[in-house]
Amino acid sequence: MTTQVRAPTVPIYLAGEFVEAGTPLEVRNPATGDVVATTFQAGPTELERATTAAVAGFQETRRLASFERRDALAHVAASIERDADELATLLSQESGKPIKDARGEVARGALTFRIAAEEATRITGEWLPLDQAAANRGRHGIVRRYPIGPVAGISPFNFPLNLAAHKVAPAIAAGCSIVLKPPSKDPLVMLRVAGYLAETDLPAGAVSILPMERPTGDRMVADDRFKLLSFTGSPSVGWKMKAEAGRKKVVLELGGNAGAIVDETADLDWAVERLVYGAFAYAGQVCISVQRIYVVASVYEEFQRRFTERVARVRVGDPLDPATDLGPMVDEQAVERTHGWVTDALADGARAIVQGEPDGRWYGPTVLVDVPRDAMICSEEAFAPVVNLFPVDTFEEALTAINDSRFGLQCGVFTTSLDRTLLAHDELEVGGVIVNDIPTWRTDAMPYGGVKDSGLGREGLRWSIEDMTEPRLLAFGRTPAP
Repeated sequence: MTTQVRAPTVPIYLAGEFVEAGTPLEVRNPATGDVVATTFQAGPTELERATTAAVAGFQETRRLASFERRDALAHVAASIERDADELATLLSQESGKPIKDARGEVARGALTFRIAAEEATRITGEWLPLDQAAANRGRHGIVRRYPIGPVAGISPFNFPLNLAAHKVAPAIAAGCSIVLKPPSKDPLVMLRVAGYLAETDLPAGAVSILPMERPTGDRMVADDRFKLLSFTGSPSVGWKMKAEAGRKKVVLELGGNAGAIVDETADLDWAVERLVYGAFAYAGQVCISVQRIYVVASVYEEFQRRFTERVARVRVGDPLDPATDLGPMVDEQAVERTHGWVTDALADGARAIVQGEPDGRWYGPTVLVDVPRDAMICSEEAFAPVVNLFPVDTFEEALTAINDSRFGLQCGVFTTSLDRTLLAHDELEVGGVIVNDIPTWRTDAMPYGGVKDSGLGREGLRWSIEDMTEPRLLAFGRTPAP
């Protein structure tokens, strides 16, 4: 007789305490449908408690010494590193992310907290001469940065640890309190991180981690007691939040239809290997997933042949199998939307040289050519394991094609030409140009973000801390002689 193991109950983290409050929330494994754990969706009552605590807690966090903030963050980083295997398994189970990618995310989460610990001791200011006029002789100024106030953070399902860490870690480093709304589909890994935070000497109101339904989250967005909103998610939701955020500062890390360029000088084997990974990692559910590839015509046929052969080796399967490259999508609705967009593109003249089919929450790798550039699968954010290939006559034509988008997050440029590298940096309307690698590449210390509909502001620990602090001038001069 088989004994069924009951899924655990995981409390939420409210102002330094773990509580079972709000509405029960079952977190299910996208690959199996099994319940991984039951936690809770915070309601207005829990949010109000967390917000009140964050406002009160800010009076303590803003006075913490840099070594206190550093030590708290370093403890979280060390704890993540210690429990990396367990956290990666949990992350894979609740998100459906292949285990090898989950391990990479856990390592990056630890690095994010580690860099934030270092940056906590490097929040500096500057001295200013103020004696540019004779009447100002002897005057000068000092500019220091002070924490902005309580922060509202909202993080997405596709990187449930590291993108949440990019809200929590810089807030602590800056001396701000924060209420984080993690994704309701996979909040468990950040609730584990809450346990590490609870072991530090941070004030009780410093951090709350509360899954919430959308209406409750909307209350947090509009609440003027928060002085900064940091949101990562879809463009349609993000820009709506900005309109509802009132007078608070807003940082938006949104989506895109990221492109890549391959010219005739590129190492094709390297470009193919990286672009296949960039297109299909985590089933394409990455805001900088490779969606459009523009290849100079002289090498296009050879690139297409090698790319197609490599896609055929992408392994679809159980996320917990280390050999799996591509796991399930987040839900059946995402699969249906993807298949609908692909079907529409095919009806409008596109061809599939690799054709995926819907199978529950899985959608196989799909490579399209001859795609109309206004097709949804090309012009909108696909967030799916689908990539579009285009030949172009010149490198300059590829630059124009990349810019022919309402998005502008990152672009990958495969070339050995310094002139073309510099030209791409000058001309591409994106937040980042990644040379000889995919637009999906990101390291956590760099300024990351987009232009146009892809966002507002930058993340990356130093840049996040700048947004979470405000400059304050102290101007003074000598007392006049009697």
